Amino acid sequence: MAVEEKERLSEVEMLFRDIEWHAPSREVRPRSLGISFFDIFFAIIGILVALVPIIIIAVAIKLDSKGPIFFTQKRLGQYKKPFWLIKFRTMVTNAEDNGPMWANENDNRVTRVGYILRKARLDELPQLFNILMGNLSFVGPRPIRKYFADLLRQYNSEYDKRFLVKPGLSGWAQIFAPYGSTIEEQLTKVPYDLRYLKGLSVKDYLMIILLTMKTVFTGNGV
Repeated sequence: MAVEEKERLSEVEMLFRDIEWHAPSREVRPRSLGISFFDIFFAIIGILVALVPIIIIAVAIKLDSKGPIFFTQKRLGQYKKPFWLIKFRTMVTNAEDNGPMWANENDNRVTRVGYILRKARLDELPQLFNILMGNLSFVGPRPIRKYFADLLRQYNSEYDKRFLVKPGLSGWAQIFAPYGSTIEEQLTKVPYDLRYLKGLSVKDYLMIILLTMKTVFTGNGV
């Protein structure tokens, strides 16, 4: 692990040192009804606003490369309940012929249109439907595949605590942590993800959404 990453991890651990890492599930604070309302409200508004861009993106993907428009993948949700995550396809269809691997910032499996979509975070737009179906929130730990969850648990015994809360489209880790193309980078996200065990206020929820929008427009972040 690079020195900068070690320093970043130390700072994060100090920032969240008040977390009870071994807190039983009954001590996890439930989210407010306000957040549940905003999830549905923002998802409906987002789908209506993004309807035309979604159609344009779908056509662009189809013209750019062979394969389906959408990419679905089984992810672990709250309490490890599996669900199908929906995204725009940004990679070639045989991207994982050699087995599961994390995407990276300069991934040669990414298509031309896929590169643009990833850069602008537009590949995540279909997940508005996941939010509407209740699989996701706008804010929370990113849903992960079982393969990678099992792998990361070997390095951090507290990793499964993140599944006590509903996963999200964005969150603290997506704004402040590294991209996540290595085990070391993935582990730096854990303190951010466990922060949700202490609850999420409407204020923080809205702030994360605004910071995410800033990240999208500036091209920084994860």
